[in-house]
Amino acid sequence: MSKFRKNDGKELPPISTASLPDIVFMLLFFFMVSTTMREVTYKVRMHLPAATELDKLEKKSLVSYIYIGEPLPMYQKTFGKAPRIQLDDVFADVGDVQDFIIAERNARDENEQPMMITSLKIDENTKMGIVNDVKQELRKSAALNINYSARKKAD
Repeated sequence: MSKFRKNDGKELPPISTASLPDIVFMLLFFFMVSTTMREVTYKVRMHLPAATELDKLEKKSLVSYIYIGEPLPMYQKTFGKAPRIQLDDVFADVGDVQDFIIAERNARDENEQPMMITSLKIDENTKMGIVNDVKQELRKSAALNINYSARKKAD
């Protein structure tokens, strides 16, 4: 028969923290890679109209956005309350739309240029006059693939 002995004098070994920095950096890199940053700071009011029939864009890297709406309160002293066009992070005039589209087209690969989409994000209270002017400039620059952004209508 064997003799059983209690080891009351032994302590548990401390938990090893040698792999803790590896785990922390692995989580840090995961979140750095998977997080997307906002590309554009909105300077115009964006309350998109509601729609029932929506399609999701497959390849968002081919989309160029044009924002149209009333300037935010912090910009109203400078630009007024009339609807304005925002291209990337700057306010622009209707005449600047054609140059913006050409610059966006030149920044893309030659194979992707025919698949480019111009998405108009327009505030729901914006009058159609400025929208028609933007569409005319898009026609002049041969950007005929246009998308209107909207939010899903609540049932």
